[in-house]
Amino acid sequence: MLLTASNNAVEFTVNGRKISGISYGNAQQPLLLCLHGWLDNAASFLPLMPYLDDYYVIAIDWPGHGLSSHRSADAHYHFVDWVYDLVSLFQAQGWQAIDIVGHSMGAMVASAFAAAFPEYVKSLTLIDAIGFITTKPEATTKQLRKGLLSRLPRANKVLKYHASLDSAIKARVSVSDLDYDNARLIVQRGIEQNENGFSWRSDKRLRMTSAYRLTMAQAKQLLASITMPVQLLYGSQGMATLEQGIAIFAPQLNDLTLHKLEGGHHVHMEQAEQTAKLIKNFVQ
Repeated sequence: MLLTASNNAVEFTVNGRKISGISYGNAQQPLLLCLHGWLDNAASFLPLMPYLDDYYVIAIDWPGHGLSSHRSADAHYHFVDWVYDLVSLFQAQGWQAIDIVGHSMGAMVASAFAAAFPEYVKSLTLIDAIGFITTKPEATTKQLRKGLLSRLPRANKVLKYHASLDSAIKARVSVSDLDYDNARLIVQRGIEQNENGFSWRSDKRLRMTSAYRLTMAQAKQLLASITMPVQLLYGSQGMATLEQGIAIFAPQLNDLTLHKLEGGHHVHMEQAEQTAKLIKNFVQ
């Protein structure tokens, strides 16, 4: 599905920087906020939008992704800062108690946000992700060293360009479970062209290793703090660790609904109509 007249560009100023996004529907309808995964962008929700016509849907580009601003030169992309981006966006817009849909990294950020700021979240739909990426306490020093070393400039690093949009789309397909058409949606919003060819818009610092991560005890405590209803939609060929994540994290949630769909990690793009139906039934 391509951007149509029913889709509109939206832009927010948050902490002095631009957060871009895509909206669909009538602004007078209930708001549904969609949060994409790592190295994706708001376009990953385009296939869903026509089936969510009872809502005013907004899908944002996280900072460093899509058309949103990158962080300042002295900053990095810490997990807690994604949560702060969300808090700042809600406060800037005056949003209260809305329904959130999060995919992959967006699901993890939304979970932490819902735990710490329950007044902002009416319901939470997670797509192919539950819980958080954790590190054992005894690995803290190793994680810190690895993360900080990943920030150091690399000698002789050359920026790679694609000769065509088709080449970039095929490159994305080769490292994901996306088919060509769905990859095209994400790539078109996440790439730019200049005299050297096509290059990714996303901030290169997004690929750096986290300098610290939550422990399992911290992750479970956060999940246990979520008070609103939670729905998990996941693909039959989705993340390999998802079933293990359900076993570990599902018991921490008091009100959890599970639905397994045929598809991969981007099951919301592959099974858009069915995913939207489950979201609407859950939210209503």
